[in-house]
Amino acid sequence: MSDAKVVVERTLTQDEFDRFARLSGDDNPIHVDPDFSARTKFGRTVAHGVFLYSILRGLADRLVPGGRQLSQQVRFPAPTFTGEPMRFEAVLESVEGGIATVAYRVSRVADGTVTCDGRTTLAPAEGV
Repeated sequence: MSDAKVVVERTLTQDEFDRFARLSGDDNPIHVDPDFSARTKFGRTVAHGVFLYSILRGLADRLVPGGRQLSQQVRFPAPTFTGEPMRFEAVLESVEGGIATVAYRVSRVADGTVTCDGRTTLAPAEGV
């Protein structure tokens, strides 16, 4: 195990949303069509939840290198928009019997609003 916490600040772009849509096949206009999204309750495009989780899962790998995911819980209490600085955090909460629990959070840098949170359990990498 390395550090007990990893924090990264990123500003997500529409290009990243579009590329994730192409890779995932999820081209819902709320993610990729600024004109459509402007007419929704959000007023602009929002990140794919799985895109956010992918970033967080990468942070967890820095805490538990090569860890095999056993479970995940994730929720999205608020939207994550393009162009806003965001803080991505992964915290190693515990390790019991070799199983690590990592808590996640994505929040807006400007006001601390949490847009994604949850936790995952990870087993050691095979062969370790």
